Amino acid sequence: MSIRLRRLGIALALFLLLIGGAGAGVYFWLLADLPSLDHLGRNLVAPSNKVYDRYGRLLFEMPAAGGGSHTPVPLEEIPLALRQATIAVEDASFYQNPGVDFWGILRALWINLTQGGIRAGGSTITQQVVRNLVLSPAERSEQTLRRKLREAILAWQMTQRYSKDEILEIYLNETYYGNMAYGVEAAARAYFGKSMADLDLAECALLAGLPQAPARYNPLEHLEAARARQAVVLDLMVRHGYISAEEARLAKEERLHFAAAPFPIRAPHFVMYVRNFLEETLGLERLEQGGLNIYTTLDLDMNETARDLVRYRLARLAECNGQRELCPPGGHNVRNAALVALDPSTGEILAMLGSPDYFSARIDGAVNATTALRQPGSAIKPITYAAAFEGGKMTPATVVYDLRTAYVTERGIPYVPFNYDLRFRGPVRLREALASSYNLVAIKVLDTIGMETMLNLARRLGINTLDDPGLGLAVTLGDGEVRLLDLTAAYAAFANGGRRVYPLAVRRVEDASGNVLWSAPPAVGERVLDERVAYLITDILSDDLARIPTFGEGSVLQLSRPAAVKTGTTYDFHDNWTVGYTPDLVVGVWAGNADGEPMHQVTGVSGAAPIWHDFMETVLRGRPVQEFRRPAGLVEVEVCALSGLLPNPDCPHRVRELFLAGTEPHETCPMHQRIAIDRATGLRATPDTPPERVVERVYTVFPPEAQDWAAEQGIPQPPPAPAGEGQLLAWSGGKEPPLVMTGPDQGATYRLDRSLPRSSQRIRVGARPGTGATLLEVTLMLDGRPLARFQKPPYQVYWPLEPGPHTFWAEGRNEHGETVRSPEVHIWVTE
Repeated sequence: MSIRLRRLGIALALFLLLIGGAGAGVYFWLLADLPSLDHLGRNLVAPSNKVYDRYGRLLFEMPAAGGGSHTPVPLEEIPLALRQATIAVEDASFYQNPGVDFWGILRALWINLTQGGIRAGGSTITQQVVRNLVLSPAERSEQTLRRKLREAILAWQMTQRYSKDEILEIYLNETYYGNMAYGVEAAARAYFGKSMADLDLAECALLAGLPQAPARYNPLEHLEAARARQAVVLDLMVRHGYISAEEARLAKEERLHFAAAPFPIRAPHFVMYVRNFLEETLGLERLEQGGLNIYTTLDLDMNETARDLVRYRLARLAECNGQRELCPPGGHNVRNAALVALDPSTGEILAMLGSPDYFSARIDGAVNATTALRQPGSAIKPITYAAAFEGGKMTPATVVYDLRTAYVTERGIPYVPFNYDLRFRGPVRLREALASSYNLVAIKVLDTIGMETMLNLARRLGINTLDDPGLGLAVTLGDGEVRLLDLTAAYAAFANGGRRVYPLAVRRVEDASGNVLWSAPPAVGERVLDERVAYLITDILSDDLARIPTFGEGSVLQLSRPAAVKTGTTYDFHDNWTVGYTPDLVVGVWAGNADGEPMHQVTGVSGAAPIWHDFMETVLRGRPVQEFRRPAGLVEVEVCALSGLLPNPDCPHRVRELFLAGTEPHETCPMHQRIAIDRATGLRATPDTPPERVVERVYTVFPPEAQDWAAEQGIPQPPPAPAGEGQLLAWSGGKEPPLVMTGPDQGATYRLDRSLPRSSQRIRVGARPGTGATLLEVTLMLDGRPLARFQKPPYQVYWPLEPGPHTFWAEGRNEHGETVRSPEVHIWVTE
């Protein structure tokens, strides 16, 4: 044999040996211990996870994989809509593919090469069955190319052994749908309290969207995310021809009602919250391995106290507190309430009651109202005021005039905010405005500081749900949505001196051997608000005198110890809130109906506040009374209650107020003025007035924008100054025009009623001087023609409506003989 042939033979042998070695390596790496499909389901048995409260009391034995509620049913009994929805969202080519998505495999290979791991999906329904029922729990949680390839091989093998219908049946009966439910029957009962055979299209689509991320899409915790996912499923069903676009639209609009089948559990809303948190933190695969001991922050006694008090107060509301004659028609119609309690110094959740009865379908009890998005009403106002104080533009002594004011929205529609009692109060210090919850002042404060200033503080405090670009100034009245848990955590920052609170539910997680797998990071973070500003908010919200104008003396908001508190009621009584705190406990309460149905005449002070009051008094009983600690850097100054400035010697309205050092007033108030009066004429005394007829009187002189209000209140005003002397006015300044239209509202549309006499259909047309302006004459103009002329206020007239577009403005003459003009107001009158 020649040398060349010998070398060729050696090379061939080495090549074959190399190929064989590589093949053997691949075999041992990929196939040697490949699980058999005969082991289908064998890996589901695992010990349960135990959830404990802060004192070691067992709340629930949380089933591991396969240990939750589980009732297999034949495929033909599963609604067609649920099968189609599942295929549409999970594996559109299910009935055509060989169990593997080759494009998904190629994508995984590419990502593995370029990014060093499996970071893309592509799993078919068959692959998911393999991963969940054939692979071991340890391998199931791996994110490697090897696991992906082994999964694909087993999926291909499964399609050779089982029919597509059999695989789909296994998937629908074994997949985890969240809420400790495995399979569609268990899921239907866990979420809707009924058999899956009774599910409609909307319910089927919602369930089909859950397996991809059961914690993230859990409708009992995150209804908005679940509905968004449901919409994706319905759109995919339309794309693949399973339903029409109209059927999808109707399903998206359907109101869902949630219930849960009873099982032994304590603090169920909190336990489910913990389960979802751990799914996102540790991963579903690790939870399904079981054997975990989960030590939480909950105080079970406190939680059960909340449950009992909520049930008691709701029963009292149903009975109209024993005064049936005062009930509105049909009763108060409030079925639900929720409560969350936090430790402001640690961020730990001490109580979380999502509803008074987790298992009640009548009240959608399984929905956790502490994490649901709802409108907060006036309970959001403290954030607006904190933002105003933080910037130094305003102080608790700043006076804002609570007078009818119209704002033009982005759509050109006039918006006129009103207080709860429909009254306007004239000059109001911000302390009283916040404590007594005046709406118009809150709007003016937000308009002054700008929405982004307020929203930026809300984000820093942990509220990230108010960024809808469609929200306007009414966001400070609750025209946005927040979670009770988030809002309570924001108030906790007021209680702890301005540090961000991240609500904490779990202290640590241990495995069966006692090894700590996870421990909580600090839940109270960086300072996000000046501690002095936090104290100002606390001082105002704990000021029982400042809230008397709205809530009266000795209201339910007052505790037997220092406490800061704020209520909120939304438009048409959909939601009401009370959030308040002591130095060591912050508690938020929501009352309403989970389905959004409005209550009847139930406000924050009559619905949520009694629950808050009873809970605080009960759980704090026996604890030492703590005072709120005033930080350094605040100064206390006496000011005039009507101007917020330093009082002059004649000021009868004096109060003491707190200021950030450097923001206290230095200007003396000019409102209280001593004027010489002629006893005989009642006019101002002149040099010719006999001395025995001269008497000095102190008048409160309001700025021009408030003079009409003062007249309506019967507040005596000084007689006019003699010609040539000018008028005595309050301080000047500001950026207002010298003349301002007070009616009609910009952009308003009025419709004539043919059933009424034309002469009775009139609107008020009026104007007032701008801040600091002195006017000797004012003329109201309509469409370029004089409508009415005045020598003194009030400058208003009632005009009979005429069809068509109309333009109003006012013209005036000041003490210098100059002509001033107001901005124009445009309206439309239709027939």
